Amino acid sequence: MKRLFVLALLACATVCSLHAQAVDTTVCAVVKNPKSFDGKTVRIKGTVFVGFDSFIVKDTECGYPLDNIWLDYPQGTKGKAGASAVLRIQPAHNYTGSYTAPTRAAVTLDKSKDFKQFDSLLSQAHNKGAGMCLGCMRYEVNATLVGRLDAVADAGIKRDASGKITDFGGFGNLNMYPARLVLQSVSDVTPKELDYTAADNESKGQMGTFTGSPDLYDPLDASAKIAKSLAASPAGAQAEKIVAAYGKRGEHTGVVIVNGVTNEAKDEGPAKADSPDGVLYTCTFNLDRLQGEAYIRAIYHMGEHVVDLRTPANPAEVAPPFVLEYNAWTMAISSGVVSGQKFLTLPGGFMVWNAAWTPEERQAKMDAGVTGYLNKSVAVNR
Repeated sequence: MKRLFVLALLACATVCSLHAQAVDTTVCAVVKNPKSFDGKTVRIKGTVFVGFDSFIVKDTECGYPLDNIWLDYPQGTKGKAGASAVLRIQPAHNYTGSYTAPTRAAVTLDKSKDFKQFDSLLSQAHNKGAGMCLGCMRYEVNATLVGRLDAVADAGIKRDASGKITDFGGFGNLNMYPARLVLQSVSDVTPKELDYTAADNESKGQMGTFTGSPDLYDPLDASAKIAKSLAASPAGAQAEKIVAAYGKRGEHTGVVIVNGVTNEAKDEGPAKADSPDGVLYTCTFNLDRLQGEAYIRAIYHMGEHVVDLRTPANPAEVAPPFVLEYNAWTMAISSGVVSGQKFLTLPGGFMVWNAAWTPEERQAKMDAGVTGYLNKSVAVNR
């Protein structure tokens, strides 16, 4: 009995020590100087939001292009919350440049009652309203989060004057987040139900569009057919580039589709697969969130990201996050319009397409919906 008591005291001391070592900070402090927190265990109070391609911790407006931190669970967690789709860029096996992956300390997640509540709340979909609500969750969650903070000085990919990619860094979708929190524990969980009232009322009494099983058709074939339908429109040339980026069935283009979880921290080392240009673009789609034609919208969204990153308008530069996201949503919406979709809503209740809008209303309302979603829901600023 005495031995068990001593062991219990030692275990308690170890846990208490781990939490005592956590640095109390804020989202804005991390966003302002992420590298100063790299490798540290931090404690942050913030709001966790799940969007279509977002799994983030945000707080007040910080005044930066990205006012948030990417959130990941440790590998093997098998959690339910997380983005519907994520694009990750990494050096391929045949990358000829120099790249050294950082070494990270292991994180063990405390799967407490608080964590289970947290994960469950963030995985509940908003199912009201007609049409498609792409990646829409019912709640965002205020909580105190403890975890390992990973950071880079500059996120994203780096290019030389010729446009060749020379360096990789960053986390989450598009590698565009300079800071990532790998979750160790969560407490003080308080849900906040997101307000979809306006979008739901706008589509009230209408019939939704087809959202059947993706097994009924090949999503890449369906995307190619949509590109042909868009050929006569301003988006036609871009749609063809998106389809070409994925390639034909069996073709090796350096763009890989993975159907799986998007919420776990990935190895930052080079990929095992080769790529024609030494860079691998891995599109991970969570099929639990992308039923039927939602998968097609996701293919167009992520395909536009690949095109913008692989063949930028200015070879020596990478467009800012707002521009990359705005372009991707424009193509996702266009793919829905040509498919005959009546409504499309984004997480947080921002409607970006209603077939009943007049031609004069469409551009302004789509722009307002996309901009509102990026600025307010996912804290991506112009």
